[in-house]
Amino acid sequence: MTSPAISCQVSKKHVLLSEILAVTSVMRKNSRWASGAHTLTARDSALARDLGLRRSTPNTNIQKNGRLSQEADLMGGFQQLKRTIWDVDDIDALPLPALIGPFFALIRSPLSNGPITSAALSALHSFFVCNLISATSLSLELALVELSSTVSHCKFEASDSSGDEVVLLKIMTVIHDCIVTSSVGPFLGDVEICEMLETVLTTACQMRLSEILRRSAESTMVSIVRTIFGRLHTLNPTAEEARLLNEEEPQHGEISMSVSANVTDTGDSLQVSEGLTSSTQHHAASLEDPERSTASEVEGSSHALSPPRPYGLPALLELLRVLVNILDPNDQVHTDSTRLTALGILNAAVETSGTVMSDYPSLSALILDPGCKYLFQLARSDNSLVLQAALRTITTVFQTMRKHLKLQQELFLAFSIDRLAAPPQSKPISSKKNNPTSPRPSTPATGTPILGPVDTELELDKGSPVPSRPPVQPARGDTRDLMLETLSQLCRHPSSMVDLYVNYDCDINCENLFERLIEFLTKGVYPWQYSSASDAQYLHSQYLCLDLLLAFVDDMTARAEGRSEPWPSDFILPDSLIQDKSRKKLVLTGAARFNSKPKIGVAFLEENKLIYSDLSPEVSRTRSLAIFLKSCTRLDKRLLGDYISKPDNLELLKEFIGLFDFKDKPIADAMREMLETFRLPGESQQIARITETFASIYFASGPAEIKTEDAVYVLAYSVIMLNTDQHNPQIRKRMSIEDYQRNLRGVNDGTNFSPEFLQSVYDSIRKREIVMPEEHTGQLGFEYAWKELLTRSRQSGPFLMCNSALFDLDMFKTIWKPLISAIAYAFISFDDDYVIQRAISGFRQCATLAGHFHLPDVFDFVVVSLSQATSLLSENLPTQVPNYPVVEVEGQSVTVSSLSVKFGTNFKGQLAAVVLFNIVNGNGNALREGWTQIFEMFQNLFLHSLLPTRMLQMEDFLGGVTMIPLRGGQHSRPAPRSDGGLLSTLSSYLMTPYGASSENLVPEATDTEVESTMCTIDCITSCRLDELYAQTIQLDSEALVAAIRALEALAHERTITKWKQESDELTTAFNTSSAGDGTFTLPYDPASVFLLETMVSITCQTSRYIEDLWPILFEHLSALLSASTHYSVLLIERAVVALLRLCLILAQKKTLRDQVYVSLDLIAGLPPIVANSVAEQIVAGVTLILQNRDIVSSQTEWNLVFAALRSTTSHPEAARSTFDLVLSFVTDGQPQWMTPDNFNGLITILDEFANSAGQSIMVPQKGRRVPSQPPPNAPPIERGRRSIDIIYDMKRFIAPFAESAGLQTGQVWRQYCLPLALSLGKQSTNPSRLVRHTAISQLQRLLLGPRFVYDENDHGQVEEIFNSIIFPLVDELLKPQVQQFDPQGISETRLRASALLCKAFMHFEVREDRTKSDIRILWIEILDLLDRLINAGKTEQLYEAVSESLKNVVLVMNAANILVPPSQEDQRDEHQRTLWTTTQARLERFLPGFLTEVIPTPQLQLPPPTPVPGSTSAVPATAPSTV
Repeated sequence: MTSPAISCQVSKKHVLLSEILAVTSVMRKNSRWASGAHTLTARDSALARDLGLRRSTPNTNIQKNGRLSQEADLMGGFQQLKRTIWDVDDIDALPLPALIGPFFALIRSPLSNGPITSAALSALHSFFVCNLISATSLSLELALVELSSTVSHCKFEASDSSGDEVVLLKIMTVIHDCIVTSSVGPFLGDVEICEMLETVLTTACQMRLSEILRRSAESTMVSIVRTIFGRLHTLNPTAEEARLLNEEEPQHGEISMSVSANVTDTGDSLQVSEGLTSSTQHHAASLEDPERSTASEVEGSSHALSPPRPYGLPALLELLRVLVNILDPNDQVHTDSTRLTALGILNAAVETSGTVMSDYPSLSALILDPGCKYLFQLARSDNSLVLQAALRTITTVFQTMRKHLKLQQELFLAFSIDRLAAPPQSKPISSKKNNPTSPRPSTPATGTPILGPVDTELELDKGSPVPSRPPVQPARGDTRDLMLETLSQLCRHPSSMVDLYVNYDCDINCENLFERLIEFLTKGVYPWQYSSASDAQYLHSQYLCLDLLLAFVDDMTARAEGRSEPWPSDFILPDSLIQDKSRKKLVLTGAARFNSKPKIGVAFLEENKLIYSDLSPEVSRTRSLAIFLKSCTRLDKRLLGDYISKPDNLELLKEFIGLFDFKDKPIADAMREMLETFRLPGESQQIARITETFASIYFASGPAEIKTEDAVYVLAYSVIMLNTDQHNPQIRKRMSIEDYQRNLRGVNDGTNFSPEFLQSVYDSIRKREIVMPEEHTGQLGFEYAWKELLTRSRQSGPFLMCNSALFDLDMFKTIWKPLISAIAYAFISFDDDYVIQRAISGFRQCATLAGHFHLPDVFDFVVVSLSQATSLLSENLPTQVPNYPVVEVEGQSVTVSSLSVKFGTNFKGQLAAVVLFNIVNGNGNALREGWTQIFEMFQNLFLHSLLPTRMLQMEDFLGGVTMIPLRGGQHSRPAPRSDGGLLSTLSSYLMTPYGASSENLVPEATDTEVESTMCTIDCITSCRLDELYAQTIQLDSEALVAAIRALEALAHERTITKWKQESDELTTAFNTSSAGDGTFTLPYDPASVFLLETMVSITCQTSRYIEDLWPILFEHLSALLSASTHYSVLLIERAVVALLRLCLILAQKKTLRDQVYVSLDLIAGLPPIVANSVAEQIVAGVTLILQNRDIVSSQTEWNLVFAALRSTTSHPEAARSTFDLVLSFVTDGQPQWMTPDNFNGLITILDEFANSAGQSIMVPQKGRRVPSQPPPNAPPIERGRRSIDIIYDMKRFIAPFAESAGLQTGQVWRQYCLPLALSLGKQSTNPSRLVRHTAISQLQRLLLGPRFVYDENDHGQVEEIFNSIIFPLVDELLKPQVQQFDPQGISETRLRASALLCKAFMHFEVREDRTKSDIRILWIEILDLLDRLINAGKTEQLYEAVSESLKNVVLVMNAANILVPPSQEDQRDEHQRTLWTTTQARLERFLPGFLTEVIPTPQLQLPPPTPVPGSTSAVPATAPSTV
């Protein structure tokens, strides 16, 4: 097409003359005009007028040759035109019809041929180009009328087809020039526009024309349509609509168009207008008569027509009507090619003015219906070209007119999703043929129209309340790609998903389109097993689904960042929409339950106040239920009909039908309205109840001509029967009107209905079937659904569009899980870099949204999804870590492990790891369950020596920070240590994580493995694990608790759970219970230590949350320590250290101090072998705890402290620290540490030190007669001796304690003195000679000293001293097993014990104030012990010592008048007599004559003594008895 942008540089007169010459030259080449005989006749009106002559009409009958006259007229017109313009300087002064009239006449003349017509059309094109035809031309409007008529009715003699098509092509050019490129287009009238558009459109649709011509005509049509529809932006909609209504008679002809795809070629002429129907053809009527003059016709017509009004809405409406009608798929007149052309043109029109079409009700009504209706039907076309064009047009319509197409868009989107979704799984054959169940349940019966039949079978697996969507042929191959691209295009703008959610998911009468779309897209990312497409198409489909999902996430993220729009004030309030969504969910659930079991459904509806909440005097319970049942479109209509027609629900049936307004409605329409809300039951009694109720209510509305209610009943039945008769395909002979009238004779209260009345009923049913719900199938069903859609659309309101963030939370909460799963699948499965990059971005944005919306579950799911993609998770991590090779790379020791090699070659796994940890870094507070995966990866990396050094360390009370060893020795529990600390012990059986063992074979690492390992190390470095580890101490309480719980769960799985499993397996394997008796021990597991250390380290650095974390850790630690023999020594040692480190924190919290003692009690309960292995850690921890002097405040607490310390006294190193700690309690500089509460506890712990000294004595072995006594300066012996001294020294605290507490003497004795004496008495038998002698000495000092407090008047206390302390001491020394520890020193000990025994007896019993006391039993026991001592040792030294001590006692007793010998005047009392006799008899057993020698008795005249049976000869008192 020639553009008018460049103006013509020659004069218009020159152009006109040149074109006249060009046309006439072509004419003369034709035989008709070859001779020069053609002369002008005197018919020129101007000449006749100038000469004063009357011009007569020539008689055609007398003309020699009529055709020759016409030929002459055509040529003469050009000659006359030349003469006219010769003398005119400015041809713009001449009327435009006069200038171009000869060209019009030639184009319309059937005498012309192709070349001549082509030349004339080229001339017109030149006139447009050179502005000869312009907006300033005189009589432009009349010329345009003629131009329209001329190009629309061009006739010429046919020649070769190519030449003829050139003519048609030039016609298109001239029309394009007139409407589009020149300035005269706006001056065209509606009729002229319609004529020219009809010409172009018909040319584009004529299939007999060449492809290039049709495509050219189509291109011209599109260009013209864009131009003319562009005028809608400048027109006044109100004025144009008024013009459309008020213009009853057009100025010159009716505005109408029609299109035929056929070309009529009659004889030798080709007529462009053939097949066109336009009332403007009367302008070409004269061309049909060859006798009429073309020139005169032009002139006459020019004067006859008045200037037309510039075109506007009428012409555009007519064109749109024609285009829409062409789209009707049920119209067999038009082919797919014609529809394809119409679709392209319609798309251009909507693209140009779709945004303003809604301002013109006439246009928008045509688009809404039937435009959308036909377009949606074409969207099912099997013709891919038609489908593509239809989809493009639909997309354009929705993009420009979405606001007014709410329900139309719902229908199209639902249909598209159904076609794109995977087909259902095959089911067993049912009674319904060819009616499979769709996989997607959701078909509102009268809510959303559907393109196809409705399956009434309900699908309630998901609680769907909606009958299953009808089966739709799934789209495959290119069709699937087209529909998916269209769907993507429709939903790609930023607010699309928000709009779907607001307009549909929050509308109770609409489908949950947002949820359905997301569900489809997420499933579309996964493989589709039914796909028969190529791999490329299949991947493309997956990419499109993923791209749309990621676009949705991107848009939501943008809104979360503030790039959203405010909610318009004239829209429905957001809170109201959210409430509607909640109510919709309840309604759907209630409908689903009703469809499953009505009784349960009604109960649910009542429970949730969906019914019976509007009760009033006007609204009863049954009416409230009826209102819901009628208004809810999600109910199964078959079930509804059955429910309301039951006998028990008669009142409900009346209320239900009473909701209809039957006033002034014919009975057929009333029945149709009622039966479209439920399906008529099949049982006759139920039908009768419905019909009777209808008859009663309908008759109450006062219908015309019906006299009784019974007449209504019969008539209603007849309508049902007539509907079946007229529309059941199995009935061949239909009921006629006469039959119908005959059947109803006399039922109207004995009279007949009028023929007109019955005829109207009959015609109504015959022409329009009453289609009951869920019987809507095929085209009839679609028409019904479309009608319902139009009805609903008048009530649904506009489509709300706003890129608001108010609903993002609800939307995201609904779809986050399948969304993230789809992204994760895409990330793992797809290899395209762009897709992977988009998936990574999607993960990050989902994490951002999770933090923004405070949804930790979402963040967890992102972490879980990514962690699975990293390949760093391992289900079964080894307990024993192999010896991996260690190589030096750039001065760095690198462990080449199996994981480092495998992970280094997994690029996608590395990407996932970097993305995962970059997401988690800084977002730890959003994480909950995901911590499990994080720490599980840490654990795996630790076992393969890939963690940063900071994370491999464990803190210690003794050696500071050390590395967690990766491998252990063969024995999990070494023998008790004799010297050294933790580190020295570890070095003997554990290796450091990065130290290579020369004893084990280490495989060689290849260069490839080293390179892969370096890639892994670089990736781990990029993950910034140490930063994440450091950030854990900054976590909020909830996130921190989740992290610790995750660590504890992993640790529990590797310890407690694992031990139970393996012990059970062992028990089962050997069919014995030995595994569960404590003999089975798990080998050393470095991962369990790592998890424990990580858990405790984090907790210690977040002491502010110790209240929340302590229960978690204590549960794990107590489980370990309660079964400490089942685990490795290092794990238990770390558990003890952990417990004590936590106790240091607990000690700072007053509310948790009781937990310190719970922990110490747990430690005190450790088995001795375990306690010994961790003794150093225990004493170090307890010492630190006790630095807070306020921590211990009761005797029970002190007892727990000492109980924990007691296990350390036998450990060589720990005992020293413990003793120093105990010593500090009794140091004069710190008296506050010595309290009544810890008095007895100190005695107990000091007792343990003394016992430890005794335990250091070696029992004699074979070949050694005497056991070795360590030197006095040996640490255990020295501590034992000092412990005895401290115990004795503690007596100095008794008086202050007693005084401060105001204790009685007996209380002081019981609480303080007795424990001291008991302890010293116990240690007086210690295997250590030094400790033993020290104890006896200190015991003697204590008992005989002045500060020993007891109640002298309480003889029981004295007896307790002997019975509980002294007697057991002596008795113990007499035992052989005591003697064997120190055979050489035991005699001295016995000697000291005998002295103590006697001195104590004299101190406590042989006193003047106790002469009246009965000491016989005690004295006899003393004598027995002395007897045993003498006979046990049988040494001279012991004999003399015992004799001397006994002598002193006897003398003192005699002096105290207790032991009184007999005299001549025996004045002794019975007590004295018995004591003397008993003493004498007992002494005679082991010291004959001893008593007589010490206490001489006067010589009495007594009979000779009778020898005592069994007595031996007296032994001299001065000599010991010998064996």
